[in-house]
Amino acid sequence: MDKIDRSILSILQENARIPNVELADRVGLSASACLRRVAQLESSGLITGYNARLSHEKLGHSVLVLVHITLHGQSADMLSDFEQAVRKVPQVLACFLLAGESDYLLRIAARDVTDYGRIHSEYLSALPHVLRMESNFALREVVNRGLSAEEL
Repeated sequence: MDKIDRSILSILQENARIPNVELADRVGLSASACLRRVAQLESSGLITGYNARLSHEKLGHSVLVLVHITLHGQSADMLSDFEQAVRKVPQVLACFLLAGESDYLLRIAARDVTDYGRIHSEYLSALPHVLRMESNFALREVVNRGLSAEEL
């Protein structure tokens, strides 16, 4: 990966819908050479996909909750059971296996606090092998980004 690849990745992180001709112009390549570079970045796995960032608030989910979960143990079966079950909870936006005091961190979208109470009682309390849960309500998002070009 060279400086041009880093520039391509940085620009695509800002706007993945940028036309190839404009991207090529910004990185100093011909359109065909730029398209080949992007295809190579995709096939090498550096670009894993493209998506739209949705406004959860405008979709009616204005409450973001970060939930730390500790399991009774960390056997392969317990981890597998938990992960299979958490994938079925539609309000879970992300689930991370952690090293540290908690075993997992969930990012959950809810309409409001009452809706989170429903999610907690219907879904979270039914997750297997859970010893403890700690819910933290996000007040506002400060930063949400990928790696910068300097870090690539």
